[in-house]
Amino acid sequence: MGFEPMTPISQGKRLAGARTSPLCDPSFSHQIYYIATAYFAQILACVMIWLVEINVLIDEGLKGCPEVSWLQSVAEQVLLAQDVDSRAELGLVITSQERVRELNQSYLGRDEPTDVIAFSLLPEPHIERDLPPFIQPPDGALHLGEVIISYPQAVIQAEEHGHSVERELAILIIHGVLHLLGYEHDKPELERQMRARETEILNYIEGGLK
Repeated sequence: MGFEPMTPISQGKRLAGARTSPLCDPSFSHQIYYIATAYFAQILACVMIWLVEINVLIDEGLKGCPEVSWLQSVAEQVLLAQDVDSRAELGLVITSQERVRELNQSYLGRDEPTDVIAFSLLPEPHIERDLPPFIQPPDGALHLGEVIISYPQAVIQAEEHGHSVERELAILIIHGVLHLLGYEHDKPELERQMRARETEILNYIEGGLK
């Protein structure tokens, strides 16, 4: 693929060990301590990222669709950018135009095609204040919900915007996951906030792709 998400893991460099002696400069020991601390923090971050569960389903017959691992990587990076709990879990479905239109009509009352739909399992922010604290499921995972993307619509929009299908899919994944996390765009100010965050995350994961 032409677009590969840039992750802290893939960019990490292995640090060579250093031998010290009781006669070394104390400041040098402090440097080794900070290097070691950063190194093990990076290892811990890697472990936390791998605990995130992204369940991807791609319908048959969608020619040119990126691989499951690529789609998972994009979704993981959105969660990482949002500092979401490492035990989070979400579903990502890449499907047909017809299927997304059916869902759009059944659940949102709109008989028209669309690019992405998100079904959040988190409590609604404006209601949460009046309810008891949200109780996590017994498995301890934070179930965020499901993002459903129309692959044919992503292809159409990629052509309209003059960029790759991968970039368009990344944009739609970001948009859908932010919806799962409570972002909305039904008011001008909320839309500005959401669009700005989408741009920040896209720049974060795409590594400068134009």
